[in-house]
Amino acid sequence: MFDSMLVQHCAPTLSSLKTANMFSHEFSSNDELNLALKTWNSNLGKKGISLHILHRHTQRAVIYVCRDSRLAKDLQNRSAQDFLAQFGYTDFTPELCIELLKERFAKSDTFPHEIGLFLGYPLADVIGFIENAGKNYICIGCWKVYCNECEAIKLFGKFKKCKDVYTRLFRNRTRSVMQLTVAA
Repeated sequence: MFDSMLVQHCAPTLSSLKTANMFSHEFSSNDELNLALKTWNSNLGKKGISLHILHRHTQRAVIYVCRDSRLAKDLQNRSAQDFLAQFGYTDFTPELCIELLKERFAKSDTFPHEIGLFLGYPLADVIGFIENAGKNYICIGCWKVYCNECEAIKLFGKFKKCKDVYTRLFRNRTRSVMQLTVAA
């Protein structure tokens, strides 16, 4: 079940097209969830991917799956750092930023809006979403787009094609998650 969720929701990250994806996962026990994450972190870590629990509520968890090197690069962007500083981020290493993101999740009933940067969304679209309270976007796909519509539409097409191909290969048992995951 967990492997199916990885393919269904994280194909663009597994294929190295995108910095990160996330999904909601229902689990039966904390031990089961922790074992799944430990196992997948051990396996996918060899290919430069890490999994994190951003938020846990009763029997559901928000799982964040990221390409560590891409996130590190995204967090070195000066404009992204200036933006994140508004939300209390002071150290821009992936580990510390993810920890602060988890804390912000814990203190809020909604997703912290800066999460878009952690998912590889363009900064202009993250800012546009916040400034417009999620309204007035010019198109919608994996995220709400406020700038560079043509570029976003091309990316959305790539992500969809990737998801379709990965899902087909996985469901037909032609490829495992590890075989579908591109090494860093």
